[in-house]
Formats: sequence, C-alpha cells, structure tokens
Amino acid sequence: MSKADVLLSGVRPLNEEACDVWISDGRIRQIGAAGSLVGDRHTVRQDGAGQILLPGLVDLHTHLREPGREDAETIATGCAAAALGGFTAVHAMANTAPVADTAGVVEQVWRIGQATGRCDVYPVGAVTVGLAGEQLAELESMASSAARVRVFSDDGICVSDAVLMRRALEYVKAFGGVIAQHAQEPRLTEGAQMNEGALSAQLGLTGWPAVAEEAIIARDVLLAEHVGSRLHVCHLSTRGSVEIIRWAKQRGINVTAEVTPHHLLLTEDLAATYDPIYKVNPPLRTVDDVAAVREGLADGTIDIVATDHAPHPHEAKDCEWSAGAFGMLGLQTALPIVVETMVASGLMSWAQLAQQMSVQPARIGQVDHMHGRPIEVGEPANLALIDPQKQWTVHPETLASLSRNTPYVGMEMPASVRGTMLRGEWTVVDGELE
Repeated sequence: MSKADVLLSGVRPLNEEACDVWISDGRIRQIGAAGSLVGDRHTVRQDGAGQILLPGLVDLHTHLREPGREDAETIATGCAAAALGGFTAVHAMANTAPVADTAGVVEQVWRIGQATGRCDVYPVGAVTVGLAGEQLAELESMASSAARVRVFSDDGICVSDAVLMRRALEYVKAFGGVIAQHAQEPRLTEGAQMNEGALSAQLGLTGWPAVAEEAIIARDVLLAEHVGSRLHVCHLSTRGSVEIIRWAKQRGINVTAEVTPHHLLLTEDLAATYDPIYKVNPPLRTVDDVAAVREGLADGTIDIVATDHAPHPHEAKDCEWSAGAFGMLGLQTALPIVVETMVASGLMSWAQLAQQMSVQPARIGQVDHMHGRPIEVGEPANLALIDPQKQWTVHPETLASLSRNTPYVGMEMPASVRGTMLRGEWTVVDGELE
C-alpha cells in the first residue's frame, strides 16, 4: 500500500463544494479550495474531480467465517471485499468455529485482522457459550482483552430466553457494552423458509411470520428500558418492527437498529424462483415492508445500514431451496444499493448516507475515536472516494470474497468505489486493490 503524502484534488466531501485535501502521516493536514493546494515534490496527486469523498464506511455486521469456516471466507478475503466496498472497519460476528465466546478467540480474530492491513477488524463476542443460549459467555474477559470487545451477539440465533437476555443486558452495563439481538422467536419459525403470506402458501414453503421478529424486538426494548442498558436490533425487516423501534425511541429507550441493503431493495417475490441465492435470514419481505424500512431509514428511526455479509461455499447454495443456507454477500454491493434505493430516490442525501454507513455504526460499535470521523483537518485519513456516475456490473467471479452467493448477478450498480484509504494509506486505487 502507498505510504506517500497524498493530495486529493477537486474532491467533493459529502457531495458538497469541490476542494483539495492534503493527507500526510495518516491524517488530514490541509483542506483548501479546488486547485489551491500543490503539496511538495514528495506528494502524490490523485485527481478526484467529480468524485465524492466520504469517511470510510463502517460495517457493524459482517461474517468473516474465520476461524473454522475458511472454505467460505477468510479474514483476508473478507477485508479485501470490504476495502473494495469502501469500508475501513468491519465488526466480525461470533458464529465461527470455534465460536468467538472467549478472550482467546476474539484476540485471534483481532490479530489476524490487524495483519491483513486492508481494514480494521473488530470482533463481536458471543452472548452465550457456543451460541447455545444456555449460559452467558465470558463477556467481561472479552471486553478487557486486547480486542476490547464492546458489541456482543449470538447473530444467526436469537437469545430467546428472556431471563438470559436480561442478564446479558445487565452485565454489559459495567463496561458500556451493547447487546445486538437477532430477533427471531424460534417457536414461531420452526422450519420456516420464506416470509409468511399468500405467496408462501402458493409456493408450498413454510412461512416465517413478521410477528416472530416483532415479538422479540418488543420484548427486548422493554427489557433494555427496565435494566437501563443498550440494545441494538440486527437486520430489522418489517413494518411492524420499524413501528416498535419508533415507539421505543419516542419513549427514550436506549435502542438502535440496522437494516441491510438487501432488505431495502429485494422482495419476497424472488422466492418464486426457488433459487436459494435469495434465501436469507430474516427472509425477504413484502413491497410494503421494503417501503417501511426505507421510510424508517430516511427519518432516522433505523440508525444504520449494515451488510450482514454472509458468504457460503458453492454447495451450500447450489441445491434445492429447503436445503440451501441462509445468507448473501454484501460488502462490495452495499454502497451502490443504498445509493440506488435511498440517494437516487431522493430519500437521503450523501451526508445522510455517511451518517448511516459510517458515523453512526462507528458510534454504536464504539470505534468512533478512529472511524466515522468528520472530514476535517487533524482527523484520521480513513476515507472512501466514490464516483457517483461510474456504473459497474456485478459478476460473481470478479468479487474478492471466496464465495459467490450474491443475489445481484448481472445487475448494473449505480456508483463505484474508486479509492479507499486506511490511516492515510491506499487500500484501493482506481477501483483495484493495492
């Protein structure tokens, strides 16, 4: 990766007025009117005319699979995909093998992430031992480890026991942690394959009712209020869920929520193909639900976009629907999907996109000392350079992930990441890995 001083000329921070940005020693050193900065003979000039400069994106919900499931993804390949998607930091979920439920495992993930150099990796610790939902994991030891874990989740599995969830919320208060809940009532979703409704009945697939998500969210916001702790709701997907979060925030409950790019764009109708590439947890929902989550993101009820990047090996998706694994790739396509659904539609500005894909996920994940920072003199140079006019077509074989399970094959993406910079060093230049 390039370590030279860099002068970004003619870039538009947050799509505002064009300017020059000089970067040295990993920080923004000077900002001036477009064409006003010249640097010195050691400075590398990067023409950014017509390009939008954003703080590096931050993903609160990434599955990197390592350790134990390196056939689907490694930390290195996941970080490469992240960098190509404009991300400078990702939070790695705990459902690895072994599960990240001890200080030893989260430190392993953290150290491998450090060694890759393309993206900062922050491990998410498991809430329960082995994700079994029976006893709390070593929350404090993970929090005090070198990885300094602050987000805990059994994602992929709901912490369905209300007493255990209450204890987890109480426990993390001691060090300011947050519990990120996968909201899925297990008894209501036994054998579920897709969103419950007329289409699931027509297709003969077991339905996944919206209330299975909404019931857990309602319970958990009340638990969070009762114990005075922080709750984060993963991959919210229904209109009812949005309304519960809106009510909870109006009540003053300390809750945040995320939506995935695929729940902003795709609908349950795709299940009619019986192609498990569209099988995801929570399932793709109705057109009305998609409209609701877009509205919720636009008005701030939903705090952030998180990818839920979920790579799977070929055989896990090249099968009949009922046998297919849940999950989709997301890191390299997240930004353009949000641009298409939210920015191009007029629901959101580029400044709001930066808030919900960088600033707020960094705050929730407590990495905002380094990531999601304003584009100002003295701040860390963790940045993404976006060409809003350069379209590109999704071809699975060209993605950096080891897996190919993207639902966007052949789709034209409306914006392109041209550069990603981590602490002043390029990880991506002209759309290619450094």
